Amino acid sequence: MVIDRDTDQFPERLRKLREHMRPVKSMCITSELMGLERSKLRRYERGELEPRRPDLIAIAKYYGVSIDYLCTGHASKKKL
Repeated sequence: MVIDRDTDQFPERLRKLREHMRPVKSMCITSELMGLERSKLRRYERGELEPRRPDLIAIAKYYGVSIDYLCTGHASKKKL
């Protein structure tokens, strides 16, 4: 998966999404609700690991954002 490093970075975007969700949930609870291993979400937020497609899909669905937004910081302009 290619993540655009020139715009707001994915780890920071991911952390902000988690922190702005109300009520704020811990990283452990959030990862469980997404169906991800606990360590993966932590590593994604730290920038230690780039997510694979199934994890990007799970994260996008959970937060109600597009995969484009997660990867680039910009929402997709195309409607399918």
